[in-house]
Amino acid sequence: MPISKRQRLTAAVLSLGLIGSSPAAIAAENVVFVTGAFRRSIAVADLEYLADTGKARGLMVDVLMIAKQKPEEVSKLLKAELSIPLLLTSRLLSTRLGEALLARIAQIIYPLYAKRAGIPALRAGVINALVATDGKLSAISFLKAYPVDEMEVSIPALLAVLQKAKSVSDLIQFFMESPLDGLRGNSGGAAAKPAP
Repeated sequence: MPISKRQRLTAAVLSLGLIGSSPAAIAAENVVFVTGAFRRSIAVADLEYLADTGKARGLMVDVLMIAKQKPEEVSKLLKAELSIPLLLTSRLLSTRLGEALLARIAQIIYPLYAKRAGIPALRAGVINALVATDGKLSAISFLKAYPVDEMEVSIPALLAVLQKAKSVSDLIQFFMESPLDGLRGNSGGAAAKPAP
């Protein structure tokens, strides 16, 4: 029996409804910092509280004291918003360059116990956050839209990146140019091969 246009339209509307409601249903609850056998979790609710009030609570009090950071400054970083178009971002993250950038970040941040799911989880977190906040991305909106309840941060991988970057501009350059170098290497290698 053929499917009518009305049935297809109804299915599409129901699918969009389910997709639209999913970012609120699934979100990171904890950020888990891991190095070897050491694991320490910080509740996303504590990070959100810090962002909203400028005051630390729970484990964040100790973390900020050890890191010698002022809660007000960290609060500003957590709230800092980047306005980016949803459609453009979605398209960019689906390109080879976007995939390379996500792969680079997924070496540091990925779902706990599911490192291979890092790229789709990052992409979903960014897109879901942009949908939920009308095109404004912040650390908190990303965490609230991350599609897994526990997000792992690999401390060794994070430290390796931070050692290579002496400033924020070096860090941005590291993430943006490294994927381009890989793409250039692939296309350059293909161009160097003689045609059969």
